[in-house]
Amino acid sequence: MGRLRVYGRIARVLLVVGLGLSMAGVFGLFERLGVANSMVRRQRWSRFFMARLGNALPFRVTVHGELPQQPMLWVSNHVSWTDIPLLGMVAPLSFLSKAEVRTWPVAGWLAAKAGSLFIRRGSGDSQLIRKQMTRHLLQKHPLLMFPEGTTTDGRSLRTFHGRLLASAIDADVALQPVAIRYLRAGQVDPLAPFIGDDDLLSHLMRLFANDQGDVEIHLLKPIACAGQERAALAYQAQQAVQKALFGEVALPAEPRQIGTLAAA
Repeated sequence: MGRLRVYGRIARVLLVVGLGLSMAGVFGLFERLGVANSMVRRQRWSRFFMARLGNALPFRVTVHGELPQQPMLWVSNHVSWTDIPLLGMVAPLSFLSKAEVRTWPVAGWLAAKAGSLFIRRGSGDSQLIRKQMTRHLLQKHPLLMFPEGTTTDGRSLRTFHGRLLASAIDADVALQPVAIRYLRAGQVDPLAPFIGDDDLLSHLMRLFANDQGDVEIHLLKPIACAGQERAALAYQAQQAVQKALFGEVALPAEPRQIGTLAAA
């Protein structure tokens, strides 16, 4: 019965993915017909899909803080691919993702149709993606990125890279720091992180073979970007997330300037 329950839960996730494919197919059809698809519409339907996917995952989600009333550049710590639907259900958002995701079956197509921006690590295209991010923010579309550049096990925080935060300065919008924390029995959840050699199916099997975990999403105080340097912004955002997650700030460190992002 336990295995049947796991398969049943995975089947529910697959049904939701099927819904997402149908929605993306409609947007693709509109594109071929020359019907305009505004980013507002894409983000709204993306949130609808993310909410259903998030509800199909074995988590109880609690959101703390207030949603920003103005479009901002959201910056969050990164633990798992599940960060995407869980954060995407909170507000209409676009995501900055690594370029490899665009080539993934199903997930890449869904991400592209939802209005994601893609960056190729180490290719020197950070200036191009910075301009794309700036244009996106200037058009009043909120955008979320993971400035650590990779996932962690949820027990520590990596350095926030500051290069792409310059887009918030260019667009004169604020940063919205976000802290996402996975808990199980009141402790850091060892099952939720998607790191190392994990594959999606094994990760799903691990999650669904156990009871629900808890997820806390903290929307922290926005950080004004006017008159600031990108490295300083990255450091402030990192300190805010560090304090929300662990109750303390990290020791001062030299801000790093290499900016990439990896969305699971």
